[in-house]
Amino acid sequence: MATINYIIKVEDAKMAQIKKALETANIKVISIIDIYKSGGEEPQTKEGTAKEKETA
Repeated sequence: MATINYIIKVEDAKMAQIKKALETANIKVISIIDIYKSGGEEPQTKEGTAKEKETA
């Protein structure tokens, strides 16, 4: 059987919840990879967070 790759975007869901929902629909999940998270924490730099640099 061929392997198919999909990209999905979700809000307020954890990987385990996504896997469980897909498996409940009889979809075999081979892997789930977290690629990008928007919002949340500021990106880190060598000097600190981007927000700290703005206020300095």
